Amino acid sequence: MGNRNVVFVVDDDPGMLKGLKRLLREHGYDSVAFSSAEEFQNHDDFEAACCVVLDIDLNNESGIELRYRLRAAGISLPVIYITANDSPTVRTAAIDSGCIAYLTKPFRAKSLIEPIEKLAARAA
Repeated sequence: MGNRNVVFVVDDDPGMLKGLKRLLREHGYDSVAFSSAEEFQNHDDFEAACCVVLDIDLNNESGIELRYRLRAAGISLPVIYITANDSPTVRTAAIDSGCIAYLTKPFRAKSLIEPIEKLAARAA
């Protein structure tokens, strides 16, 4: 597993990226922010993080489809999905794709930090 103190964040909302970066920093985590699925896919060091916080709705992209493409490429980074558009269908698709958490915006800070802390503890 990657660095237990680095979290990748993929969200097309600049305000959300900024807020998540601040929240993670307050809890002792560094973050690398990506504003699109394409930008994230073009990153070349997926081993550098303990997990990725991945928005499900990325402009014209699906975070869930991105997850499948990464897995097909041999990248098995743990995923925490976040979404503003919760539905039973989306939730089922997200869980079926293999995630460690599924959070609906807005979510409590603790809901995001707890699964990251569990991953970090396992990586230590």
